[in-house]
Amino acid sequence: MIKKRNINKIIFDYFFIIIGCSLISFAITSILTPNGLITGGITGISIMLQKFMYIKYTYIYYALSILVLLSALVLMGKREAGKILLLSVFFPLILILFEAISFDFVENDMILASIYYGVIGGVGTGLILKRGFSFGGTDTIAKIVHRRVFPFISISQILMSIDITIILASAFVYDRTTALYAVLTQIVYMKAIDIVLFGFGSKKVKIEIISEKTDEISEYIINSVKKGITTNEIKGGYTNQKRIKIVSICSPRESMLIKSYVAGIDPDAFVDVVMLASAWGKGTGFDSLVDEN
Repeated sequence: MIKKRNINKIIFDYFFIIIGCSLISFAITSILTPNGLITGGITGISIMLQKFMYIKYTYIYYALSILVLLSALVLMGKREAGKILLLSVFFPLILILFEAISFDFVENDMILASIYYGVIGGVGTGLILKRGFSFGGTDTIAKIVHRRVFPFISISQILMSIDITIILASAFVYDRTTALYAVLTQIVYMKAIDIVLFGFGSKKVKIEIISEKTDEISEYIINSVKKGITTNEIKGGYTNQKRIKIVSICSPRESMLIKSYVAGIDPDAFVDVVMLASAWGKGTGFDSLVDEN
């Protein structure tokens, strides 16, 4: 029974990976590049480097993906490299295939192209993230920078800084209009990911974790994600054993970082995420409890 469940999970994983990679590749090759748009991440870096290196961006993307994979292996170990191995190798191949058969899905309408790319690419990325996989792009670069250079800055802040830097660079490589459309593309893209992961909910979630690795997880949330936590002693109804439950309020994207970390150190942990209408209080990202108007 367990073996059959594992087989079914693998089948569903690969199904969603193929669908997700296909959607993202279609969005890049048939919407983004034909309209001269740019985006964040390794995709944006590859498209800009193509202008100077005269090498197709798909091959540059493949080379950068392998470089990030090797960097993760050397600087962060086999566990982190293993998380991105599949998509670091598989997605660039899908991208090269779609580039060979690409067509113009949207023509002569930059706003519509930005929205279409954000929606389709975001849905594809969301499907992959929902299955617990990572592309090994700028999110892995952010983890490396956090661990090796800026441990006092959260991973999500580093990731946002990288994407902003790429978009600002596009203003110099292309023009300010392209950079402005890149901002629109990124906003729609991130919103589409959040909707796939959490539905049409708020921008805040409450994540609860029960694990044998309480200390490691608490340290990661506080020092890497830069979010506060609350711990409660609970008692299992079936086992009657006392355990510690970690509770934190964060963004949907940060909750996926936490989930990925927990899965890596304790696959038997229990994690649940609840969408919040709002969260009031003193702290980064919270609404003020007092009406200041």
